[in-house]
Amino acid sequence: MSDLDDFRAEKDHFFKTHPQSPLTPAQKRAFTGLSYFPENPALRLEVELEVFPQREVIEMQISTGDVQRYQRFGQFTFTVDGQPARLTVYAGEHGFFLPFVDALANTETYGAGRYLEPEPLGGNRFLIDFNLAYNPYCAYNEPYWINPLAENRWSCPITPAENRLKVPIRAGEKLYYPEEPPGGH
Repeated sequence: MSDLDDFRAEKDHFFKTHPQSPLTPAQKRAFTGLSYFPENPALRLEVELEVFPQREVIEMQISTGDVQRYQRFGQFTFTVDGQPARLTVYAGEHGFFLPFVDALANTETYGAGRYLEPEPLGGNRFLIDFNLAYNPYCAYNEPYWINPLAENRWSCPITPAENRLKVPIRAGEKLYYPEEPPGGH
């Protein structure tokens, strides 16, 4: 097994067994693992950020209607299957944050986007490994605006318009389809 396979197996174990899993008890009982794209070495990138000279603070909308503040830190460009793409990296109280929506949203990937935590390599260089792209906890249960009384109500940043890509990112976690628990809901 590769390091990525080990990481994914540990994540599946956490989702199935841990009290802080985003899954409901019924979902945990039926859970057989998350769905992932095969490892894609071409989407493990070392990039140089074009750091913004004025790092404005923005209010990023979150799924429960509130906002979180992030600093627009910098942008990077890359290519996917010969197509150019550009994303903005944000800085927050817990480090660097890269939310993005790709062209596969609502078909193969979560419609509100996936997340990454870019790894600083020194200077303005970062490791952006799309193989580690993951769904926010909001992806695993009914959204707050659909069911305010849902068992698990997670608060997740909504990907800003500037990070909505027209290219597919076939790496990382796919859309979650829960198995029907025995006996229904």
